[in-house]
Amino acid sequence: MTSGATLLLKPGKDRPLVHRHPWVYAAAVARIDGEPAPGALVAIRASDRRFLAWAAYSPGSLLRARCWSFDESDRIDEAWFRARVDAALARRASLRAVTDALRLVYGEADGLPGLVVDQYADFLVVQLQAAGVDGQRAVLLDALCRATGCANVFERSDAALREREGLAASGGVLRGQAPPPQVPIREHGVRFQVDVRRGHKTGFYIDQRDNRHALAELVKGWRQGRGRAPRVLNCFCYTGGFSLAAACAGAGVVDSVDSSADALALARSNATLNGLASAPDAPGAMLHWHCADVFEHLRALREQGARYDLIVLDPPKFATNQHQVERAARAYKDINLSALRLLDRGGWLLSFSCPGAIDVDCSRRSSPVRSSTPEPTATCAAVSLPAPIIRL
Repeated sequence: MTSGATLLLKPGKDRPLVHRHPWVYAAAVARIDGEPAPGALVAIRASDRRFLAWAAYSPGSLLRARCWSFDESDRIDEAWFRARVDAALARRASLRAVTDALRLVYGEADGLPGLVVDQYADFLVVQLQAAGVDGQRAVLLDALCRATGCANVFERSDAALREREGLAASGGVLRGQAPPPQVPIREHGVRFQVDVRRGHKTGFYIDQRDNRHALAELVKGWRQGRGRAPRVLNCFCYTGGFSLAAACAGAGVVDSVDSSADALALARSNATLNGLASAPDAPGAMLHWHCADVFEHLRALREQGARYDLIVLDPPKFATNQHQVERAARAYKDINLSALRLLDRGGWLLSFSCPGAIDVDCSRRSSPVRSSTPEPTATCAAVSLPAPIIRL
């Protein structure tokens, strides 16, 4: 790529880039020298014309440019993109020992802003959410297919995000064959089927891999330390990730709750795939699946006097912007307190939250730390395990 265009920043607006922040907002731009097309390479310069970064231009977005590199000597060409893809894959190479479902490229964290690539067995699922990577899609797909050996690429770009970037909606098969209704994967010895065409995210919550493994280790430790299998409750269970991790690790009864009948159907299928009993109402079955509103179900369980040793809360995003934070914080407090009241003495609550609008203080208020000397009540114990950010 060649660049004949420059984005000159307003005085004082260079600080984020000096600290390697990869975004340039439209409000920070003083003027544009040249007529760059969407996705074109531009040089970002401070008001005194100091070089700051090479970036992709996005005239239809409030994020007017996303930075490729802060090194003026870099040549942003096909070889550069191949090197970025190879470096991203190398960072995750060790994960292949435990799974064949992993995030290969994570946007800005890998120097490829707007690009997300997940691999599920022999299929790559990509999201192209910015003008720069959209303009380089052929180069990037070639690099990905060459580096992974995968011939099948399916696009799951978010239409709303592309619209905010001034890009047309895009999705479907990009290379090779269309994915089947479910793609089989493995993770720490547990088998899953993933709907990469319609499932949440790109089909599976890859970012919770380490936390599912942590739950499995808690189950094993519970059995060894207490001489019995723990009772587990998994709320917002989706297709059964935490439920199956617990069951395969030796949990006793695992109760799972979600409001989506379709997700629960796939969860039951995943249980069968792992040789686990999952009859919805069979007495003594290891796994029980409940299609219900989680808030209401937790209150009903309390009225029934139910008790659990390990409880997982992995709710969807309660706040999408700052205006919803107060309401969301109340919802997190409600659901965590409801879960704590079901927790038996010495038990563990694993509580997660995903919205960026909820800060650490809010998370701490809704996810207290596990007590080392638990009281003989149900309101004593909790742990929050943050999801990995980059190494997915």
